[in-house]
Amino acid sequence: MTVTWTSGYDISEAYPFVEWGTNLSSPARTPAGTVTFDRESLCGEPARSAGWRDPGFIHTAFMTNLWPNMKYYYKIGHMLPDGEVVWSKSNSFTAPPSPGQKSVQRVVIFGDMGKAERDGSNEYENFQPASLNTTDTLVKDLDNIDLVFHIGDISYASGYISQWDQFTQQVEPITSRVPYMIASGNHERDWPNTGSLYNSPDSGGECGVLAETMFYAPTENRAKYWYSMDYGLFRFCVADSEHDWREGTEQYKFIENCLATVDRKKQPWLVFMAHRVLGYSSGSHYARDGLFAEPMARESLEKLWRKHRVDLAFYGHVHVYERTCPVHEEKCVSSEKSHYSGAMNGTIHVVVGGGGGRLSNFTAEAPAWSLYRERDFGFVKLTAFNYTSLLYEYKRSSDGEVYDSFTVHREYRDVL
Repeated sequence: MTVTWTSGYDISEAYPFVEWGTNLSSPARTPAGTVTFDRESLCGEPARSAGWRDPGFIHTAFMTNLWPNMKYYYKIGHMLPDGEVVWSKSNSFTAPPSPGQKSVQRVVIFGDMGKAERDGSNEYENFQPASLNTTDTLVKDLDNIDLVFHIGDISYASGYISQWDQFTQQVEPITSRVPYMIASGNHERDWPNTGSLYNSPDSGGECGVLAETMFYAPTENRAKYWYSMDYGLFRFCVADSEHDWREGTEQYKFIENCLATVDRKKQPWLVFMAHRVLGYSSGSHYARDGLFAEPMARESLEKLWRKHRVDLAFYGHVHVYERTCPVHEEKCVSSEKSHYSGAMNGTIHVVVGGGGGRLSNFTAEAPAWSLYRERDFGFVKLTAFNYTSLLYEYKRSSDGEVYDSFTVHREYRDVL
């Protein structure tokens, strides 16, 4: 488990650490690494000019050798040169289950949330009108959530550095208690001539520096923000849609390896994620060219999803909710809609980009592979009960109620 925070203390001014332990043992202290960045680390305007603000110092500490499912308490400290310690308030978290551990595991997934003003003042363009609803609804149910994935378009700071502080303050009631994992989106990474697959200016000159520095992920190289994550009964393969994922690339090899190396006896639920839609979406943006996804996406990746029997694929980018049937090559491979059993022979693709950003539009008619679509704000919750049973729920941010759901029941032989 990692803890990341910001402060005004350089390492020469105070010693950063985390004090942590259970209520059955004496607390341990773990030192934190400290990094920062300057204007020259960023790629363009406004991040290097009108949007610049000194970020202070970002500290990250790693708590290791945790007992699975044990409750831990922790607080952040900065030891000053005279020995005095400046403390944060105390927080707690439950350690994650070990890979393959049989227990109830609950995962929330959404994209494109951003931040908003709690005092009623105007947000620029009011582009993230529902982000507070999503945040508050998750906080109310946090005792029933073990892990959160925010799959791209995190803060919508777009080069205005102080907006990241506003976002992290907004989500702190969540991030201080459960793991909060992210994927890289266009509003974090994209900037012309900096290695992005898409040559757009959507990051406002941040070119990934803010997201990659402020949110730890188990990547081999933070500039290439793809990673795998094992969590109990789940294997998550998180792609970086803003870097090249096409066949023959470094990231394609990662995706193939991530999908191929999971032991489905121990981790039966295999999930793929990316920010941009690499699978299926009937959002009007993707329908214009008739592909219903990023160009060459399914051509490159669909054979991997089929070969390795990926259960679910999640995307953001389109600010709506949409769920497909189990689909392969644009055809439903099952007529079932709410109770799946046995081998599905296709992947269910989900667009869950309604975290808070201004809503997108759908095509006038739904394609045959689109089972449920809703132009509203919300998120998905997965509950793995054991090796054979999974519950899927889509909830609206406005009330936390379930508006779409299905179950999966199967055995190990069904994914061979």
